[in-house]
Amino acid sequence: MKKYSYIIIDDDAESILKTQTTASGFSELSFMASASTFQDGLNLVLEHQPALIFLEIEPQNASSHLSLTFISELHRFFQQIPKIIITTKQKDKAFDAIQYGVFDYLLKPILSNDLLKTILKLNRANLETQIAPFREEPSSVIENQIMIPQNIQKPLTICIKSYGDYRYLNAEDICYFQADNNSTDIYLNTGEMITAFKTLKHFESVLTYPFIRIHNSYVINRNYISRIHSGNSICYIKNSTKKIPFSKTYRGNVEQIIADFAAGNYLEV
Repeated sequence: MKKYSYIIIDDDAESILKTQTTASGFSELSFMASASTFQDGLNLVLEHQPALIFLEIEPQNASSHLSLTFISELHRFFQQIPKIIITTKQKDKAFDAIQYGVFDYLLKPILSNDLLKTILKLNRANLETQIAPFREEPSSVIENQIMIPQNIQKPLTICIKSYGDYRYLNAEDICYFQADNNSTDIYLNTGEMITAFKTLKHFESVLTYPFIRIHNSYVINRNYISRIHSGNSICYIKNSTKKIPFSKTYRGNVEQIIADFAAGNYLEV
């Protein structure tokens, strides 16, 4: 019988207990630990490297910083992240969760029948991996066509579409997004600004690292940050006089950016 170790990341202690109680009825599941904040949850995953993560994405306390961006953070450390099972009370984030490649989406309180279905899906996925048929490796050249390796990820292209007009942007050229009511202004490293008729929340939900929400009105590309002034709650943009504020709600994201810089090839003087 396949065993699946798991951790629970949820800011509601009662929900953690209920999830753990339901999971204890299945011998396939082995509880390891729980956490109530983004950073504590990340530390647990790095320490225990579980097979499963039960993740709350609509926390009661905003200071816990629990959201789908937790999944983006995992991709910084793992080539293959643990299987994510979203546990929440609302259905409205299900589509967004799918974009992040979660394994399952369960509504609270988690019922035994729903968890059973998840385990059956896990067993099936595990079995299919074990018995995957042998496939002959294609030659590098077939009929004079060069085969491009599929594991090389192409840079992300964002298409801004409006009434038959298709505008293509390289995501790596975007410095930041700024909310403007129900539209969003996109600022490029060239100084150009382009307006997209989507909300900032939409961009936050579909974009992953290095794009990080730091304010109700801003999603920033971490790679274009030249300075962070914690006392004034301001981020500075490279080759620009623009100063972008960050709010208390998203201070945890800014602290994560600071930690991310420090984890790289870094010298502090």
